[in-house]
Amino acid sequence: MSQPTHPSGADGEWQQGPDGQWHKVARKPVAAPGSPEAPPAGPAPGQPDQRAAQPDQRPGQSSGRPSGAPGVPVSAGEEQGWGVAMHLGGVFLSWLVPLVLWLVFRQRSRMLDDHGKEALNFQITLFIAYLVGAATTIILIGFLILFLAWVLSVVFSILAAVAAYNRRPYRYPLTIRFIK
Repeated sequence: MSQPTHPSGADGEWQQGPDGQWHKVARKPVAAPGSPEAPPAGPAPGQPDQRAAQPDQRPGQSSGRPSGAPGVPVSAGEEQGWGVAMHLGGVFLSWLVPLVLWLVFRQRSRMLDDHGKEALNFQITLFIAYLVGAATTIILIGFLILFLAWVLSVVFSILAAVAAYNRRPYRYPLTIRFIK
């Protein structure tokens, strides 16, 4: 399992900024019970008790939320690895690998969202080329289409994987943009 890219504990809280990066925010000091700054001990009359809906969270305890849940960013190394997997996985299992990885990581990383869309669009375009090639094998040109589609898949996927490893954007040529 992957670990969150930011520590949790008494030194502060983390919030994702508009730039997609995580920034530390100072934790508010806890007021003594009974002081005017302390939160009320119970719900206001006529209001439901919200404390029962939130589990007691102590430092060092898991929130019960899986590590792959939206909102938990991935580290730079994980972005590189999953970005490479999105592109190279398509060579072996067509559009299935980019689709699954994009659905899992699209809310956790802008880079993986971008690379996932691009890999998925390319693999869907290749899938169409494979279908056309298979349908035209009767007139023998289909074999050439299938071979060229496979070569383009390998070459462009390697170029895209290198770009993902270097954390740079990549745009496949000859691709229909189904997902924007």
